[in-house]
Amino acid sequence: MVKLGQIGVGVWGQNLLRSFSSLKDCSVKVCCDKNRVALERIKHNYGNRIRLTDDFGSLLKEPDLDAVIVTTLPATHAHFAIKALNKGKHVFVEKPLALKVEDAKDMIKAAKKNKKVLMIGHLLLYHPAINKLKSYIKEGLLGNIQYLYSTRVNLGQVRYEENALWSLTPHDISVAMYLLGKKPHKVQATGRSYIRKGIQDVVFVTLDFNNDIIAHIHASWLDPHKMRKFTVVGSKKMAVFDDMESAEKIRIYDKGFDWQKNSGTYETFLTLREGDIHIPRIDMVEPLKLECQHFIDCIHNNHQPLSNGENGLDVLRVLDAAQKSLEKNGKAITI
Repeated sequence: MVKLGQIGVGVWGQNLLRSFSSLKDCSVKVCCDKNRVALERIKHNYGNRIRLTDDFGSLLKEPDLDAVIVTTLPATHAHFAIKALNKGKHVFVEKPLALKVEDAKDMIKAAKKNKKVLMIGHLLLYHPAINKLKSYIKEGLLGNIQYLYSTRVNLGQVRYEENALWSLTPHDISVAMYLLGKKPHKVQATGRSYIRKGIQDVVFVTLDFNNDIIAHIHASWLDPHKMRKFTVVGSKKMAVFDDMESAEKIRIYDKGFDWQKNSGTYETFLTLREGDIHIPRIDMVEPLKLECQHFIDCIHNNHQPLSNGENGLDVLRVLDAAQKSLEKNGKAITI
């Protein structure tokens, strides 16, 4: 039984607490937050099963604590994670890993030094539909990947500390890199602040990969639609992952262009292909539960997580370059 402590039980922290509490092979023993209202909510929902504190030092003194879940503000991730790792605790930290590349490197060093698991909450890497889509790409069903794009927009929730780039795009950056099995070498980003000065509520990010593959991300909390969609265009077929769909998460489109040889000549010409639409069956399990179980399994088996520290650092480097591009009005930044 893995004994857990959690610091940060705000909106998303409550979801992680619920998910970890539902697993059979772990137990949340203590929760920490400076917000008394948040702690009272935990007491109301979980009774005396979880000890409550507003002192992180007190949390780390919990007897036989094996791991710490960090779901505080991103600027504090490195501080709390390194403290926990140096106390011999495994750490799950919500995305992004940190706000500074050097802080992320220090977190990875602390995990290696103490031989502990460091896992980042790149939730969509554990989504059954994303893994189905990755298998299609790996098998060559879509042909050569030409480009992909994502849309992650909604009306709300407005952030006050982080812009849409840092709040929303880590999901799409991590998925693009996961699906392609590559890291981008160049990033461009543009955005605007309409609600709060200096905090961009809409951003457009373009990742330039090798082999002429590009990925484009549109993220905003100022939009009339709620969309969580990822489109992958291949030379053979095209695929769309729509996380807002309750059942039909993926559609495969047999669409594209084919070169045809002109009969009796050496000339070739393009023809438009309009084929069938295939909707594969996907056995859905809540991605958050899969992510949390993966963390526990990695502790039990002494394995590196899919979204380990290095994976978090790779995504952070892209975010850092995108932020620099954003500040330079879309100038391309090499990673």
